[in-house]
Amino acid sequence: MTRDRPDVATHTQDGATVVISHRVRTGREADYERWLEEIIPACKSYPGHLGIQVIRPVPGATREYTHLIRFDSRDHLLAWMNSPEREQLIAKVQPLLAADDRYVVRSGLDFWFTPQGASIKVPTRWKQFLITWSVIYPLVLIVPEIIIWVSGQLDVIVHRYIVSLLATAAIVFLMIYVIMPRYTKLVSQWLYR
Repeated sequence: MTRDRPDVATHTQDGATVVISHRVRTGREADYERWLEEIIPACKSYPGHLGIQVIRPVPGATREYTHLIRFDSRDHLLAWMNSPEREQLIAKVQPLLAADDRYVVRSGLDFWFTPQGASIKVPTRWKQFLITWSVIYPLVLIVPEIIIWVSGQLDVIVHRYIVSLLATAAIVFLMIYVIMPRYTKLVSQWLYR
């Protein structure tokens, strides 16, 4: 079980993400889904909550649920993770789990640079900066141009604020789901040296 319970006096405004893994016992998936209907609203009610994503298992292949929970600060995230309310809900779900509640807390953008389940150190900030910048720079140049070109092909006039909204959404999506997981793996020897 991976736990990260730093001193509550630690303050950061970089945001924080927790990655939680639950392996559900065979046949208990429906009960687990009902439990999710209880814990998700509870989590959302805590100060600083920015979002939650539940990645469900692939039927017939896995029984593990992965939760990505984002807060605006590490302190707010830890307030939820160490809350009596969450502890009660975790105790309630334990009979449904094949393994204990596991989680890892990451601040800022560290979660992009830490392979899942890894116990290695997070790369230095300057390397994180260079890798992130090297991906964002070309995306900022290319994605808005693609949106403008597509809107022109569709003969739709798009206001610059709408272009910015669509471009930033596309860039964040590409960063999180497409580029960073592959890019950090590609440069991992240099990144983690």
